[in-house]
Amino acid sequence: MALTSESTTIWKGTLFEGSGDVNLDSSGLANFQVTWEGRSEGVSNMTNPEELLAAAHSSCFSMALSLALAQAGNPPESIQTTAAVTFEAGKGVLGSHLLVSARVPGITEAEFEAFAADAKDNCPISKALAIPITIEAELA
Repeated sequence: MALTSESTTIWKGTLFEGSGDVNLDSSGLANFQVTWEGRSEGVSNMTNPEELLAAAHSSCFSMALSLALAQAGNPPESIQTTAAVTFEAGKGVLGSHLLVSARVPGITEAEFEAFAADAKDNCPISKALAIPITIEAELA
């Protein structure tokens, strides 16, 4: 069964002076304000499309890694993933870097790194991105 998730943004004004509100329609869990300053200058009380992309990437990767480990008979105790998405004005999204630490009893560091690399390449968000994706994976 296919599931479609929806978010709506209402933008008012020009790119540089305007602002927008992003609503997570499907879940109704959050509404975020976005502005150019939040995107280009890192204003702390606003989000930006790259932060939202990082949230999608880190959660999707964690879920894919958890599934692969469990299917191989090594369910993880925990997985912590940070996705750092880099944006540069005039160039766009330059990449996503995944920083992963996990507790997985019964596997070696090399085995974990192989699972992490596979999840990096095959989680649905990674597959949807046309940007370089790098990773650092560490078994805790």
